Amino acid sequence: MLTTSLAAPPSPLSARRRWTVLTVCALSMFLVGVDTTIVNVGLPEIGRGLDVGTRGLEWVVNAYTVVLASLLIVSGALADRFGRRRVFQCGLLVFGLASLACALAPSLGVLVAARAVQGVGASMLSPVALAIVVNAMPDPRERARAIGVWASVFGLSMAAGPVTGGALIAAFGWRSVFWLNVPVVVAALVLVAVFVPESRARRARRLDLPGQVLLTVVLLLLVGVLIEGPRIGWASPTALAGYALIMAATAGFVLVELRRSEPLMDLGLFRRPPFATAVLGAVAVFVALNVSLLLNTLYLQHTRGWTPLATGAATLPMALGATVCAPWSGAMVGRLGPRRPLILAGVFMAVGGTCLTNLGRETSVPLILLAYLLIGVGFGFANAPLTNTAVSGLPPSRAGVAGAITSTARQVGAAVGIAVAGGTVAGADPAGLAAASRPGWLLVAACGLFLLVVARASRSAAVNTR
Repeated sequence: MLTTSLAAPPSPLSARRRWTVLTVCALSMFLVGVDTTIVNVGLPEIGRGLDVGTRGLEWVVNAYTVVLASLLIVSGALADRFGRRRVFQCGLLVFGLASLACALAPSLGVLVAARAVQGVGASMLSPVALAIVVNAMPDPRERARAIGVWASVFGLSMAAGPVTGGALIAAFGWRSVFWLNVPVVVAALVLVAVFVPESRARRARRLDLPGQVLLTVVLLLLVGVLIEGPRIGWASPTALAGYALIMAATAGFVLVELRRSEPLMDLGLFRRPPFATAVLGAVAVFVALNVSLLLNTLYLQHTRGWTPLATGAATLPMALGATVCAPWSGAMVGRLGPRRPLILAGVFMAVGGTCLTNLGRETSVPLILLAYLLIGVGFGFANAPLTNTAVSGLPPSRAGVAGAITSTARQVGAAVGIAVAGGTVAGADPAGLAAASRPGWLLVAACGLFLLVVARASRSAAVNTR
Protein backbone atom coordinates (compact mmCIF):
# COMPACT_ATOMS: atom_id res chain seq x y z
CA MET A 1 0.00 0.00 0.00
CA LEU A 2 1.39 3.38 -0.96
CA THR A 3 0.87 6.42 1.22
CA THR A 4 1.54 10.12 1.10
CA SER A 5 5.21 9.26 1.45
CA LEU A 6 5.37 9.61 -2.33
CA ALA A 7 5.71 13.32 -1.66
CA ALA A 8 8.54 12.87 0.86
CA PRO A 9 11.94 14.46 0.22
CA PRO A 10 14.73 12.34 -1.29
CA SER A 11 16.37 9.93 1.10
CA PRO A 12 20.09 10.37 1.88
CA LEU A 13 20.51 6.63 2.50
CA SER A 14 23.21 4.73 0.62
CA ALA A 15 22.18 2.14 -1.95
CA ARG A 16 23.20 -0.70 0.35
CA ARG A 17 21.22 0.77 3.24
CA ARG A 18 18.15 1.29 1.04
CA TRP A 19 18.07 -2.34 -0.05
CA THR A 20 18.68 -3.43 3.53
CA VAL A 21 15.57 -1.47 4.50
CA LEU A 22 13.66 -3.27 1.73
CA THR A 23 14.90 -6.66 2.99
CA VAL A 24 13.84 -5.94 6.57
CA CYS A 25 10.40 -4.67 5.52
CA ALA A 26 9.89 -7.54 3.07
CA LEU A 27 10.64 -10.00 5.90
CA SER A 28 7.81 -8.49 7.91
CA MET A 29 5.51 -8.55 4.88
CA PHE A 30 6.36 -12.21 4.37
CA LEU A 31 5.33 -12.85 7.97
CA VAL A 32 1.92 -11.20 7.41
CA GLY A 33 1.29 -13.03 4.14
CA VAL A 34 2.29 -16.43 5.50
CA ASP A 35 0.09 -15.96 8.54
CA THR A 36 -2.90 -15.31 6.28
CA THR A 37 -2.69 -18.82 4.81
CA ILE A 38 -0.48 -20.93 7.08
CA VAL A 39 -3.33 -21.69 9.47
CA ASN A 40 -5.53 -23.20 6.72
CA VAL A 41 -3.67 -26.49 6.56
CA GLY A 42 -3.77 -26.83 10.35
CA LEU A 43 -7.51 -26.31 10.78
CA PRO A 44 -8.40 -30.01 11.08
CA GLU A 45 -5.68 -30.47 13.71
CA ILE A 46 -6.84 -27.36 15.57
CA GLY A 47 -10.40 -28.69 15.44
CA ARG A 48 -9.33 -32.01 16.93
CA GLY A 49 -7.15 -30.33 19.55
CA LEU A 50 -9.82 -27.88 20.70
CA ASP A 51 -12.86 -30.08 19.88
CA VAL A 52 -14.58 -27.65 17.48
CA GLY A 53 -16.25 -28.01 14.07
CA THR A 54 -15.73 -26.38 10.70
CA ARG A 55 -17.85 -23.32 11.41
CA GLY A 56 -15.89 -22.40 14.52
CA LEU A 57 -12.64 -22.99 12.70
CA GLU A 58 -13.57 -20.43 10.04
CA TRP A 59 -13.37 -17.75 12.72
CA VAL A 60 -9.78 -18.78 13.48
CA VAL A 61 -8.87 -17.56 9.99
CA ASN A 62 -11.38 -14.75 9.57
CA ALA A 63 -10.86 -13.07 12.94
CA TYR A 64 -7.41 -12.24 11.57
CA THR A 65 -8.38 -11.26 8.03
CA VAL A 66 -11.43 -9.15 8.94
CA VAL A 67 -9.53 -7.08 11.51
CA LEU A 68 -6.58 -6.74 9.14
CA ALA A 69 -8.84 -5.61 6.28
CA SER A 70 -10.73 -3.07 8.36
CA LEU A 71 -7.64 -1.40 9.87
CA LEU A 72 -5.23 -1.23 6.91
CA ILE A 73 -6.11 2.31 5.87
CA VAL A 74 -6.23 3.85 9.35
CA SER A 75 -2.90 2.22 10.26
CA GLY A 76 -1.30 3.96 7.29
CA ALA A 77 -2.74 7.28 8.45
CA LEU A 78 -1.46 6.71 12.01
CA ALA A 79 2.00 5.97 10.66
CA ASP A 80 2.03 9.17 8.59
CA ARG A 81 1.09 11.14 11.70
CA PHE A 82 3.15 9.52 14.49
CA GLY A 83 6.10 8.08 12.57
CA ARG A 84 6.30 5.03 10.34
CA ARG A 85 9.10 3.25 12.15
CA ARG A 86 7.38 3.77 15.50
CA VAL A 87 4.06 2.37 14.29
CA PHE A 88 5.86 -0.45 12.48
CA GLN A 89 7.64 -1.45 15.70
CA CYS A 90 4.34 -1.32 17.60
CA GLY A 91 2.81 -3.58 14.97
CA LEU A 92 5.64 -6.10 15.30
CA LEU A 93 5.31 -6.12 19.09
CA VAL A 94 1.52 -6.59 19.01
CA PHE A 95 1.81 -9.29 16.34
CA GLY A 96 4.47 -11.16 18.30
CA LEU A 97 2.60 -11.06 21.63
CA ALA A 98 -0.64 -12.14 19.93
CA SER A 99 1.22 -15.03 18.25
CA LEU A 100 2.42 -16.12 21.68
CA ALA A 101 -1.18 -16.00 22.96
CA CYS A 102 -2.32 -18.10 19.96
CA ALA A 103 0.34 -20.71 20.67
CA LEU A 104 -0.80 -21.00 24.29
CA ALA A 105 -4.57 -20.71 23.68
CA PRO A 106 -6.51 -23.24 25.79
CA SER A 107 -9.82 -22.80 23.95
CA LEU A 108 -11.36 -21.68 20.67
CA GLY A 109 -12.54 -18.37 22.14
CA VAL A 110 -9.07 -17.43 23.32
CA LEU A 111 -7.55 -18.47 19.99
CA VAL A 112 -10.04 -16.39 17.97
CA ALA A 113 -9.49 -13.35 20.22
CA ALA A 114 -5.72 -13.70 19.89
CA ARG A 115 -6.04 -14.01 16.12
CA ALA A 116 -8.03 -10.76 16.06
CA VAL A 117 -5.22 -9.04 17.98
CA GLN A 118 -2.76 -10.52 15.47
CA GLY A 119 -4.79 -8.77 12.78
CA VAL A 120 -4.37 -5.46 14.63
CA GLY A 121 -0.61 -5.92 14.62
CA ALA A 122 -0.51 -7.06 11.00
CA SER A 123 -2.44 -3.97 9.91
CA MET A 124 0.49 -1.86 11.18
CA LEU A 125 3.01 -3.88 9.17
CA SER A 126 1.80 -4.32 5.60
CA PRO A 127 0.96 -0.71 4.58
CA VAL A 128 3.53 0.93 6.82
CA ALA A 129 6.42 -1.23 5.61
CA LEU A 130 5.76 -0.34 1.98
CA ALA A 131 5.55 3.35 2.88
CA ILE A 132 8.96 3.03 4.54
CA VAL A 133 10.39 1.42 1.41
CA VAL A 134 8.92 4.04 -0.92
CA ASN A 135 10.26 6.84 1.30
CA ALA A 136 13.73 5.27 1.37
CA MET A 137 13.94 5.04 -2.44
CA PRO A 138 13.37 8.42 -4.12
CA ASP A 139 14.56 7.28 -7.57
CA PRO A 140 11.49 6.15 -9.59
CA ARG A 141 13.32 3.31 -11.36
CA GLU A 142 14.80 1.94 -8.16
CA ARG A 143 11.45 2.32 -6.44
CA ALA A 144 9.74 0.39 -9.25
CA ARG A 145 12.22 -2.48 -8.87
CA ALA A 146 11.70 -2.46 -5.11
CA ILE A 147 7.92 -2.62 -5.48
CA GLY A 148 8.36 -5.50 -7.94
CA VAL A 149 10.41 -7.38 -5.33
CA TRP A 150 7.75 -6.51 -2.76
CA ALA A 151 4.95 -7.93 -4.92
CA SER A 152 6.93 -11.11 -5.50
CA VAL A 153 7.53 -11.59 -1.77
CA PHE A 154 3.85 -11.03 -1.07
CA GLY A 155 2.75 -13.60 -3.65
CA LEU A 156 5.33 -16.10 -2.42
CA SER A 157 4.30 -15.64 1.21
CA MET A 158 0.61 -16.32 0.51
CA ALA A 159 1.41 -19.44 -1.50
CA ALA A 160 4.12 -20.73 0.87
CA GLY A 161 1.90 -20.65 3.95
CA PRO A 162 0.25 -24.07 3.53
CA VAL A 163 3.55 -25.79 2.71
CA THR A 164 5.27 -24.27 5.73
CA GLY A 165 2.29 -25.02 7.96
CA GLY A 166 2.09 -28.63 6.86
CA ALA A 167 5.76 -29.23 7.64
CA LEU A 168 5.56 -27.56 11.06
CA ILE A 169 2.37 -29.36 12.09
CA ALA A 170 3.81 -32.74 11.05
CA ALA A 171 6.92 -32.15 13.15
CA PHE A 172 5.67 -30.15 16.15
CA GLY A 173 1.86 -29.91 16.14
CA TRP A 174 -0.53 -27.07 15.23
CA ARG A 175 0.71 -24.66 17.91
CA SER A 176 4.08 -24.48 16.15
CA VAL A 177 2.62 -22.34 13.33
CA PHE A 178 2.24 -19.57 15.92
CA TRP A 179 5.46 -20.25 17.84
CA LEU A 180 7.33 -19.69 14.57
CA ASN A 181 6.36 -16.02 14.56
CA VAL A 182 7.98 -15.20 17.90
CA PRO A 183 11.70 -15.48 16.97
CA VAL A 184 11.02 -13.89 13.58
CA VAL A 185 9.38 -10.90 15.26
CA VAL A 186 12.26 -10.54 17.74
CA ALA A 187 14.78 -10.56 14.87
CA ALA A 188 12.68 -8.04 12.90
CA LEU A 189 12.47 -5.68 15.91
CA VAL A 190 16.25 -5.67 16.22
CA LEU A 191 16.78 -5.12 12.49
CA VAL A 192 14.23 -2.30 12.35
CA ALA A 193 15.88 -0.53 15.29
CA VAL A 194 19.30 -0.77 13.63
CA PHE A 195 18.59 -0.14 9.94
CA VAL A 196 15.20 1.54 9.37
CA PRO A 197 15.09 5.36 9.57
CA GLU A 198 12.10 7.23 10.98
CA SER A 199 9.87 9.11 8.53
CA ARG A 200 6.55 10.93 8.48
CA ALA A 201 4.30 12.42 5.85
CA ARG A 202 4.66 16.13 5.22
CA ARG A 203 0.96 16.48 5.93
CA ALA A 204 -0.76 13.72 7.87
CA ARG A 205 -4.38 12.91 7.07
CA ARG A 206 -7.02 13.34 9.74
CA LEU A 207 -8.34 10.17 11.33
CA ASP A 208 -11.88 9.22 10.33
CA LEU A 209 -13.10 7.33 13.40
CA PRO A 210 -16.82 7.15 12.42
CA GLY A 211 -15.86 5.75 9.01
CA GLN A 212 -13.45 3.28 10.62
CA VAL A 213 -16.09 1.98 13.03
CA LEU A 214 -18.72 1.60 10.30
CA LEU A 215 -16.30 -0.18 7.94
CA THR A 216 -15.40 -2.67 10.66
CA VAL A 217 -19.08 -3.27 11.46
CA VAL A 218 -19.90 -3.88 7.78
CA LEU A 219 -17.11 -6.43 7.38
CA LEU A 220 -17.88 -8.26 10.63
CA LEU A 221 -21.59 -8.49 9.80
CA LEU A 222 -20.96 -9.62 6.23
CA VAL A 223 -18.51 -12.36 7.20
CA GLY A 224 -20.62 -13.35 10.20
CA VAL A 225 -23.72 -13.89 8.07
CA LEU A 226 -21.74 -15.86 5.48
CA ILE A 227 -20.26 -18.14 8.15
CA GLU A 228 -23.39 -18.64 10.23
CA GLY A 229 -25.91 -18.66 7.34
CA PRO A 230 -25.89 -22.44 6.81
CA ARG A 231 -26.57 -23.00 10.51
CA ILE A 232 -29.25 -20.37 11.14
CA GLY A 233 -30.88 -20.60 7.68
CA TRP A 234 -30.54 -18.03 4.92
CA ALA A 235 -34.17 -16.92 5.26
CA SER A 236 -34.39 -17.08 9.06
CA PRO A 237 -35.34 -13.96 11.07
CA THR A 238 -31.78 -13.75 12.38
CA ALA A 239 -30.34 -13.82 8.85
CA LEU A 240 -32.87 -11.23 7.62
CA ALA A 241 -31.92 -8.98 10.53
CA GLY A 242 -28.27 -9.45 9.54
CA TYR A 243 -29.00 -8.40 5.95
CA ALA A 244 -30.81 -5.29 7.19
CA LEU A 245 -27.94 -4.35 9.49
CA ILE A 246 -25.40 -4.82 6.69
CA MET A 247 -27.39 -2.51 4.39
CA ALA A 248 -27.87 0.07 7.15
CA ALA A 249 -24.20 0.07 8.14
CA THR A 250 -23.12 0.26 4.49
CA ALA A 251 -25.46 3.20 3.84
CA GLY A 252 -24.18 4.91 6.98
CA PHE A 253 -20.58 4.40 5.87
CA VAL A 254 -21.26 5.88 2.43
CA LEU A 255 -23.03 8.92 3.91
CA VAL A 256 -20.25 9.56 6.43
CA GLU A 257 -17.52 9.24 3.81
CA LEU A 258 -19.25 11.54 1.32
CA ARG A 259 -19.59 14.28 3.93
CA ARG A 260 -16.02 14.27 5.28
CA SER A 261 -13.30 16.45 3.82
CA GLU A 262 -10.69 13.73 4.48
CA PRO A 263 -12.59 10.43 4.43
CA LEU A 264 -11.15 7.05 5.35
CA MET A 265 -12.00 5.85 1.84
CA ASP A 266 -12.22 8.16 -1.18
CA LEU A 267 -15.48 6.88 -2.69
CA GLY A 268 -15.08 9.22 -5.65
CA LEU A 269 -12.47 6.81 -7.02
CA PHE A 270 -15.21 4.25 -7.65
CA ARG A 271 -16.65 6.52 -10.36
CA ARG A 272 -13.72 5.37 -12.50
CA PRO A 273 -14.68 2.01 -14.06
CA PRO A 274 -11.06 0.78 -14.26
CA PHE A 275 -10.55 1.44 -10.54
CA ALA A 276 -13.87 -0.10 -9.50
CA THR A 277 -13.29 -3.25 -11.56
CA ALA A 278 -9.69 -3.54 -10.31
CA VAL A 279 -10.89 -3.44 -6.69
CA LEU A 280 -13.53 -6.07 -7.44
CA GLY A 281 -10.86 -8.05 -9.27
CA ALA A 282 -8.63 -7.96 -6.16
CA VAL A 283 -11.56 -9.30 -4.12
CA ALA A 284 -12.18 -12.03 -6.73
CA VAL A 285 -8.53 -13.16 -6.81
CA PHE A 286 -8.36 -13.57 -3.05
CA VAL A 287 -11.77 -15.21 -2.88
CA ALA A 288 -10.48 -17.78 -5.39
CA LEU A 289 -7.18 -18.31 -3.56
CA ASN A 290 -8.74 -18.79 -0.14
CA VAL A 291 -11.59 -20.97 -1.39
CA SER A 292 -8.95 -23.16 -3.06
CA LEU A 293 -6.76 -23.39 0.04
CA LEU A 294 -9.57 -24.20 2.47
CA LEU A 295 -11.31 -26.73 0.21
CA ASN A 296 -7.92 -28.33 -0.49
CA THR A 297 -7.27 -28.71 3.23
CA LEU A 298 -10.66 -30.16 4.12
CA TYR A 299 -10.88 -32.47 1.09
CA LEU A 300 -7.41 -33.96 1.29
CA GLN A 301 -7.39 -34.44 5.07
CA HIS A 302 -11.01 -35.44 5.70
CA THR A 303 -11.94 -37.26 2.47
CA ARG A 304 -8.59 -38.66 1.33
CA GLY A 305 -7.04 -39.07 4.80
CA TRP A 306 -3.83 -37.22 3.93
CA THR A 307 -1.55 -35.86 6.65
CA PRO A 308 -1.07 -32.09 7.14
CA LEU A 309 2.41 -32.42 5.64
CA ALA A 310 1.12 -34.16 2.50
CA THR A 311 -1.74 -31.65 2.25
CA GLY A 312 0.67 -28.74 2.46
CA ALA A 313 2.98 -30.37 -0.08
CA ALA A 314 0.03 -30.65 -2.49
CA THR A 315 -0.02 -26.83 -2.70
CA LEU A 316 3.60 -26.73 -3.90
CA PRO A 317 2.48 -26.45 -7.55
CA MET A 318 0.34 -23.48 -6.53
CA ALA A 319 3.29 -21.87 -4.74
CA LEU A 320 5.57 -22.58 -7.71
CA GLY A 321 3.13 -21.03 -10.18
CA ALA A 322 2.69 -17.91 -8.06
CA THR A 323 6.43 -17.51 -7.39
CA VAL A 324 7.47 -17.82 -11.03
CA CYS A 325 4.68 -15.76 -12.54
CA ALA A 326 4.52 -12.83 -10.08
CA PRO A 327 7.79 -11.18 -11.22
CA TRP A 328 7.08 -12.16 -14.83
CA SER A 329 3.73 -10.40 -14.56
CA GLY A 330 5.38 -7.26 -13.17
CA ALA A 331 7.78 -7.20 -16.12
CA MET A 332 4.90 -7.65 -18.58
CA VAL A 333 2.98 -4.77 -16.99
CA GLY A 334 6.04 -2.54 -17.40
CA ARG A 335 6.47 -3.45 -21.11
CA LEU A 336 2.97 -4.17 -22.35
CA GLY A 337 0.54 -2.78 -19.77
CA PRO A 338 -1.85 -4.71 -17.50
CA ARG A 339 -4.24 -6.20 -20.06
CA ARG A 340 -2.25 -9.27 -21.19
CA PRO A 341 -1.23 -10.50 -17.73
CA LEU A 342 -4.83 -10.02 -16.55
CA ILE A 343 -6.09 -12.13 -19.46
CA LEU A 344 -3.53 -14.82 -18.62
CA ALA A 345 -4.51 -14.66 -14.94
CA GLY A 346 -8.19 -15.02 -15.76
CA VAL A 347 -7.76 -17.90 -18.19
CA PHE A 348 -5.45 -19.94 -15.95
CA MET A 349 -7.61 -19.43 -12.88
CA ALA A 350 -10.83 -20.27 -14.71
CA VAL A 351 -9.36 -23.46 -16.20
CA GLY A 352 -7.89 -24.48 -12.84
CA GLY A 353 -11.24 -24.11 -11.09
CA THR A 354 -13.07 -25.91 -13.88
CA CYS A 355 -10.72 -28.92 -13.56
CA LEU A 356 -12.17 -29.63 -10.10
CA THR A 357 -15.88 -28.98 -10.67
CA ASN A 358 -16.44 -32.76 -10.85
CA LEU A 359 -14.25 -33.54 -7.85
CA GLY A 360 -14.87 -36.93 -6.29
CA ARG A 361 -13.33 -39.26 -3.71
CA GLU A 362 -11.18 -40.96 -6.35
CA THR A 363 -10.21 -37.97 -8.51
CA SER A 364 -6.67 -38.53 -9.78
CA VAL A 365 -3.90 -36.78 -7.88
CA PRO A 366 -2.20 -35.52 -11.10
CA LEU A 367 -5.42 -33.71 -12.07
CA ILE A 368 -5.67 -32.14 -8.60
CA LEU A 369 -2.04 -30.98 -8.71
CA LEU A 370 -2.50 -29.62 -12.26
CA ALA A 371 -5.51 -27.61 -11.09
CA TYR A 372 -3.51 -26.17 -8.19
CA LEU A 373 -0.68 -25.25 -10.56
CA LEU A 374 -3.06 -23.43 -12.91
CA ILE A 375 -4.69 -21.53 -10.02
CA GLY A 376 -1.25 -20.57 -8.70
CA VAL A 377 -0.18 -19.31 -12.14
CA GLY A 378 -3.38 -17.25 -12.33
CA PHE A 379 -2.75 -15.80 -8.88
CA GLY A 380 0.85 -14.96 -9.78
CA PHE A 381 -0.17 -13.10 -12.94
CA ALA A 382 -2.98 -11.15 -11.23
CA ASN A 383 -1.53 -8.96 -8.47
CA ALA A 384 0.76 -6.57 -10.36
CA PRO A 385 -1.73 -5.63 -13.13
CA LEU A 386 -4.57 -5.18 -10.63
CA THR A 387 -2.54 -2.65 -8.65
CA ASN A 388 -1.43 -0.95 -11.88
CA THR A 389 -5.02 -0.69 -13.13
CA ALA A 390 -6.22 0.72 -9.81
CA VAL A 391 -3.69 3.57 -9.76
CA SER A 392 -3.41 4.16 -13.53
CA GLY A 393 -4.02 7.76 -14.49
CA LEU A 394 -4.23 9.02 -10.90
CA PRO A 395 -2.05 11.81 -9.48
CA PRO A 396 0.35 10.75 -6.69
CA SER A 397 -1.88 12.36 -4.06
CA ARG A 398 -4.68 9.89 -4.89
CA ALA A 399 -2.56 6.87 -5.89
CA GLY A 400 -1.77 6.16 -2.24
CA VAL A 401 -5.44 6.00 -1.32
CA ALA A 402 -6.16 3.81 -4.35
CA GLY A 403 -3.41 1.39 -3.30
CA ALA A 404 -4.78 1.30 0.24
CA ILE A 405 -8.28 0.46 -0.96
CA THR A 406 -6.90 -2.30 -3.19
CA SER A 407 -4.97 -3.79 -0.25
CA THR A 408 -8.14 -3.72 1.83
CA ALA A 409 -10.07 -5.39 -1.00
CA ARG A 410 -7.59 -8.28 -1.04
CA GLN A 411 -8.14 -9.00 2.65
CA VAL A 412 -11.90 -8.67 2.26
CA GLY A 413 -11.68 -11.26 -0.51
CA ALA A 414 -9.68 -13.56 1.76
CA ALA A 415 -12.30 -13.31 4.52
CA VAL A 416 -15.22 -13.82 2.13
CA GLY A 417 -13.46 -16.75 0.46
CA ILE A 418 -12.97 -18.56 3.77
CA ALA A 419 -16.58 -17.89 4.79
CA VAL A 420 -18.02 -19.08 1.47
CA ALA A 421 -15.83 -22.19 1.30
CA GLY A 422 -16.66 -23.12 4.87
CA GLY A 423 -20.37 -22.56 4.30
CA THR A 424 -20.27 -24.71 1.18
CA VAL A 425 -19.04 -27.81 3.01
CA ALA A 426 -20.46 -27.12 6.49
CA GLY A 427 -22.18 -30.24 7.79
CA ALA A 428 -20.85 -32.50 5.01
CA ASP A 429 -19.38 -35.80 6.16
CA PRO A 430 -16.05 -37.01 4.71
CA ALA A 431 -17.82 -39.14 2.10
CA GLY A 432 -19.91 -36.23 0.81
CA LEU A 433 -17.38 -33.43 1.18
CA ALA A 434 -16.03 -33.72 -2.38
CA ALA A 435 -19.48 -33.30 -3.92
CA ALA A 436 -20.34 -30.50 -1.49
CA SER A 437 -17.21 -28.59 -2.50
CA ARG A 438 -18.05 -28.47 -6.22
CA PRO A 439 -19.88 -25.10 -6.05
CA GLY A 440 -16.71 -23.69 -4.48
CA TRP A 441 -14.64 -24.75 -7.49
CA LEU A 442 -17.26 -23.22 -9.79
CA LEU A 443 -16.79 -19.99 -7.84
CA VAL A 444 -13.03 -20.16 -8.41
CA ALA A 445 -13.65 -20.52 -12.15
CA ALA A 446 -16.12 -17.61 -12.09
CA CYS A 447 -13.54 -15.42 -10.34
CA GLY A 448 -11.11 -16.19 -13.15
CA LEU A 449 -13.68 -15.22 -15.77
CA PHE A 450 -14.30 -11.94 -13.97
CA LEU A 451 -10.63 -11.05 -14.42
CA LEU A 452 -11.32 -10.95 -18.16
CA VAL A 453 -13.80 -8.14 -17.44
CA VAL A 454 -11.09 -6.35 -15.45
CA ALA A 455 -8.71 -6.81 -18.39
CA ARG A 456 -11.16 -5.05 -20.68
CA ALA A 457 -11.50 -2.16 -18.22
CA SER A 458 -7.71 -1.92 -17.89
CA ARG A 459 -7.49 -1.39 -21.64
CA SER A 460 -9.82 1.61 -21.44
CA ALA A 461 -7.71 2.96 -18.55
CA ALA A 462 -4.58 2.72 -20.69
CA VAL A 463 -6.33 4.55 -23.54
CA ASN A 464 -7.52 7.32 -21.22
CA THR A 465 -4.05 7.94 -19.79
CA ARG A 466 -2.29 8.33 -23.11
